[in-house]
Amino acid sequence: MLEQKDEQLLIDLTSARGVPGNEEEVREIFKAYAKPFADEIMFDGIGSVIAKHGQDEQAPKIFISGHMDEVGFMVTKITEKGFIEFQTLGGWWSQVMLAQQVEIKTSEGKLIHGVIGCKPPHVLSPEARKQPYDIKDMFIDVGAASEEEVKAWGVRPGDMITPYIEYKRLNDTKFLLAKAWDNRVGTAVALRVLENLATEGHNNQLYAGSDVMEEVGLRGARTSTYLVNPDIALALDTGTAGDTPGMTPKEADSVLGKGPQILIFDASMIPHKKLLNFVVKVAEELEIPFQYAVIAGGGTDAGQMHLTRKGVPSLAITVPVRYLHSHTSVIHEDDYLNTVKLVTEVVRRLDRQTVDELLSY
Repeated sequence: MLEQKDEQLLIDLTSARGVPGNEEEVREIFKAYAKPFADEIMFDGIGSVIAKHGQDEQAPKIFISGHMDEVGFMVTKITEKGFIEFQTLGGWWSQVMLAQQVEIKTSEGKLIHGVIGCKPPHVLSPEARKQPYDIKDMFIDVGAASEEEVKAWGVRPGDMITPYIEYKRLNDTKFLLAKAWDNRVGTAVALRVLENLATEGHNNQLYAGSDVMEEVGLRGARTSTYLVNPDIALALDTGTAGDTPGMTPKEADSVLGKGPQILIFDASMIPHKKLLNFVVKVAEELEIPFQYAVIAGGGTDAGQMHLTRKGVPSLAITVPVRYLHSHTSVIHEDDYLNTVKLVTEVVRRLDRQTVDELLSY
């Protein structure tokens, strides 16, 4: 089982609210955790955070990064009768949204509780009931009677809306349920690797970070990678699990508890072959369980990392997750711990000679 302080980091990160462009709560947790282990904490111009450890300017720069944002919503309008219209931020499937609880955070920091609603099925035609309900026809009910009442609470267009759920260990098992594993778990991995290597030592300049606005087009990865200008970059993210009823191996074949996923292809990039082989070799040598993964319908921050400046050899290492982009996602703690172990050992070995060999053509 996780040690209490390690589990508390996961609880703190998943409980924080942070949609694309509004990641302040997550950034504050990152800064507080990273501060004892960082020589410097840096920020790009749009809010991505990077903790640096290592003072040898001749050593290679290694960038490992999760992303802070979660899929969520934004207030766009308050109706005359006090209901909230909203914009999705990130990819949502309409069938996981209805009747789910949410929180609106006002600019003053006040939290307003609500629930996503729609027309009741009783008034829909038989044909309409068979179709997925359109997101544009949904609304949020905050228990108000008028637009004036909602405005008096401090709610305004542009305010952040996040899923509401409490972190929970499922029935004393190693399965952990929370919102926002995508991608607070990658952020946690970056922080734990920073702690490990700052404590144990390493022969490179480590930049451990978490980007903004991944869910709306990998935006923070472009600016943070430009700032760091690394020799090697690793995106730490989440991937689809394939171990639930009805899934086929062709759709996804990763199993929770069987180790981190090493992406050999996604829609945003093909990994650097030498770097891929190096990571696999480290995992096999140390007998760290891992799973190859293909994500044909999505991408990670590595999609921007590898295209920055003159090009950066990059790879995505991900934690398999059930029920991605919903209020209730599930990971296995062994996958998290083995991802920390693998990334720690990979970064530890990326000294000048090894990096020069990876960069040679």
